[in-house]
Amino acid sequence: MMPKRILVLDDNKDLLDMVNEVLSYENFHVHATSTSDDIIQVAQKYNPDLVILDYHLSAGSSDDICRQLKADEQLGNVPVIIFSAYINRNSNYTAYNCEAVIAKPFNLAELVDKVTALTAQN
Repeated sequence: MMPKRILVLDDNKDLLDMVNEVLSYENFHVHATSTSDDIIQVAQKYNPDLVILDYHLSAGSSDDICRQLKADEQLGNVPVIIFSAYINRNSNYTAYNCEAVIAKPFNLAELVDKVTALTAQN
């Protein structure tokens, strides 16, 4: 079975490294990036099974990126998780067009469980 492909965008390099390490250890194929430039083109080329976005990016907003992903013909069905220290865990994250929100700081087991559950649906 092919490993599921996860695209992670966060401008915090330490967090990116940690998420990359944890998901790679769980046998996911991870493409981690800290730049949102051309992220839609990157996603089209990488063709991920799931996208993880940091909510608060220095260049642009994750809800805009999420809307662009969802509007894209190729990527529209790809589940999106948003990391955030700013969104309440119980807020209506459908407003952000994503399938899940993980509050920062987060539990690594919660991250792996959410990623596993959402990629199993594809």
